[in-house]
Amino acid sequence: MAGEATVQLTQTAYQAMLTRIENLEDHLAALEADDGSRIPHPVALAIIRGESPLVAFRTHCGLTLRELARQAGISPSYLSEIERRRKPGSAATHARLAAALDTTIDTLLTDRDPA
Repeated sequence: MAGEATVQLTQTAYQAMLTRIENLEDHLAALEADDGSRIPHPVALAIIRGESPLVAFRTHCGLTLRELARQAGISPSYLSEIERRRKPGSAATHARLAAALDTTIDTLLTDRDPA
């Protein structure tokens, strides 16, 4: 291919580049295989600070309480009760909330006591 530019690399630079590409491919494969159970860093920090996982995920997704309630097919007041841990919410409700937040039920219940 006449006129095409070429690049020369040292063996060390070439190996470093290959290693970086392999690491990026591994990272991409892990992201593609995510089943929704990974907790984003900002959400994890909010949960560690004591925030409800449901509130942390909703905030992370940029949803208002009313928007999430509408997507989950529940009333905003019921969602508020669940977020404030005053009502547990049914399994079906948590399934709809998890679907709306693109996560799993387990991640929304990470702060629950195993009782």
